[in-house]
Amino acid sequence: LMVYPAFLAAQTAPAASGDKIGVVDIQQAIMDTGEGKQAIQDLQKKYQPRETEIQQRQQDIQQLQQQIQKQMTTLSADEQRRMSHELQEKQTVLQRLEQDAQSSFQYDRDSVMRQLGQKMVTVINQYASTHGFALVIDGSQVPVYYAAKGVDITPEIVKLYNSSHPAQAAAAGGAATGPKTPAKPKP
Repeated sequence: LMVYPAFLAAQTAPAASGDKIGVVDIQQAIMDTGEGKQAIQDLQKKYQPRETEIQQRQQDIQQLQQQIQKQMTTLSADEQRRMSHELQEKQTVLQRLEQDAQSSFQYDRDSVMRQLGQKMVTVINQYASTHGFALVIDGSQVPVYYAAKGVDITPEIVKLYNSSHPAQAAAAGGAATGPKTPAKPKP
């Protein structure tokens, strides 16, 4: 509780001395850079074969389920058990493939985000010191209940990052869509 009043005093002090406070959404900034867009495209290309395999296995399972349902009355008890066992094995293999794909994708995505994040922090530090910021916080990590216009510096950070890393930014081309992965909540 003693820190909170000091924090409030610190918030009013920069305005009096001309220093500024900025908010940046570092994850969004990374995703908006040319390198971030290119990284997402590269991950999509890398994981497309796995996604295709998963979709094919899902279709195979659906076909087997339909076959079992259609032939339930005409199949012998042994054949029903065999087909049910085959269905269960296929579902288990599919579940493992989905888990492995999700785990691998998350590892690769986290590695890319960490690498780009290190560069982004350098750019944020450069921007903050150049533009007289006393404090820059990540709005995606710390709850920000109110921020005045001009406090969100994410667009400026993205521009500075892209100008600092032009070769990677130029290679990205257009905007990328989000990665296609098995259903998983956003981290």
